[in-house]
Amino acid sequence: MDILADAQKATLVEHEMGLLQSLKVYRKGALWSLALSTAIIMEGFDLILINSLFGFPSFQRKFGVLQPDGTYDLTAAWQTGLANGVLVGQIVGLFINGIVADRYGYRKTMATALVGVVAFIFIIFFAPNIQTLLVGEILIGIPFGIFQATACTYASEVCPTQLRAYLTTYINLCWVIGQIIASGVLKALVDKTDEWGYRIPFALQWIWPVPILIAVALAPESPWWLARHGRIQDARKSVVRLTNTSAHPNFNVDHAVAMMVYTDNVEKAVSAGTHYTDCFKGTDLRRTEIVCGAWACQVLCGSAFSGYSSYFFQQAGLDASDSFSLTLGQYCIGAVGVFTSWFLMGWFGRRTLYLYGLAAMAVFLAIIGFVGLAGRSNTGAQWSIGAMILIFTFVYDSTVGPICYAVVSEIPSTRLKTKSVALARNSYNITGIVNNIITPRMLNPTAWNWGAKSGFFWAGSCVLCFVWAYFRLPEPKGRTYSELDILFETKISARKFKSAAVDGFSGNGREHRDTSPLGKVEGVEAEKIS
Repeated sequence: MDILADAQKATLVEHEMGLLQSLKVYRKGALWSLALSTAIIMEGFDLILINSLFGFPSFQRKFGVLQPDGTYDLTAAWQTGLANGVLVGQIVGLFINGIVADRYGYRKTMATALVGVVAFIFIIFFAPNIQTLLVGEILIGIPFGIFQATACTYASEVCPTQLRAYLTTYINLCWVIGQIIASGVLKALVDKTDEWGYRIPFALQWIWPVPILIAVALAPESPWWLARHGRIQDARKSVVRLTNTSAHPNFNVDHAVAMMVYTDNVEKAVSAGTHYTDCFKGTDLRRTEIVCGAWACQVLCGSAFSGYSSYFFQQAGLDASDSFSLTLGQYCIGAVGVFTSWFLMGWFGRRTLYLYGLAAMAVFLAIIGFVGLAGRSNTGAQWSIGAMILIFTFVYDSTVGPICYAVVSEIPSTRLKTKSVALARNSYNITGIVNNIITPRMLNPTAWNWGAKSGFFWAGSCVLCFVWAYFRLPEPKGRTYSELDILFETKISARKFKSAAVDGFSGNGREHRDTSPLGKVEGVEAEKIS
């Protein structure tokens, strides 16, 4: 097999295939990706669940402390601990996934994590005290971290360039679906005063692992993972299972595998290592910075602020039940936003949508801050703030929210992808922990008492994210992995990625890293970055 020639042919075919043609060829691959990404629904469900249960009377009586007025409530410290427990577990799970998935494959890693979910739900469901509940939340966060990384990397490796963004951004939709389901369940049980008011939502989490585990057992392993481990024949079998070879006259399974082998050779020529430390060496340092920054911006753009819309609606006079209904509507708006992003991506690409989203959100946050100057007693202002947060949610979920998943899955080298995604998601988790600590203090009248004026803070943070993205975030749309390798190796500026013409086959992928480029980049001025 002439790897170079076959890889060239496969790359040409991949560029020729449009969205619909790619879907016809890789229909089975897309379905397998959708099935495995469904695991993320569990995470979205759990995160909304634990935070919302703080206001449930039955949950408060079980895990709270008696207040002077005779009611029960959780202390602020325990609320913070439970809210961050899952994130702490995710940090551990992500680092574990970066090592285990590379060694044993995505399917085995995910199957083990699903078994862990079933076991850890028992701890949460039967928790006799708040300390045990916290342990259960931390432990269940470990498989949730594995799901985040595995779903993202698997989706980006079982389908071609044209489908990558749609399958990876679907993960964000799964998040939103989990939030919608959790909100609906909680609204149905809000008046249930016995212990089943909080036990039933916990028990519902047992529904998901078994069908997803069956899907994982039947799904093919990523052909890219198999090719990286030298299992060429297995990679070929995987591609056969993922594709409909008769849907495109020029599609060839052997050529597709050759492109994977060639890309792996190119990346070995640049950096042979596959350890976490290799993510911070050479051109991979820049790629690591981009994916970590892109995911951290999901928090730093003020998205968590939108989670407090119900607070402002209650300030405007709505009771808790009606406020819950509006929150449910907010998550539905988020789902519409994700669908909208699928239409916008084809026109504008990743970078443009990301930048415009940040700019728009900064404006909305600033408006919220200015309206907040009217004070808490102004009912009309509180309604305006709540409505503005709903608009903010739509903008976020049609731009930065889903686009981040596409960026994080496309930017890393294929050899370091599992570890790069782990580092990126952990940048999100660590930023999220800080956010969970400071945001309640911003809003709480007994703490910093900023209220809606917090919008000024998040608007400033959003502007900083925009500046970073403008100078550092490249456009990966339409690029194969080998082409992205070349663009990073030749240190093309982020603003020049879109217009750069890449000849990815001027060399054979075996050049010495310090003596010659891996390929040619034409059509741009010699503006490079370090």
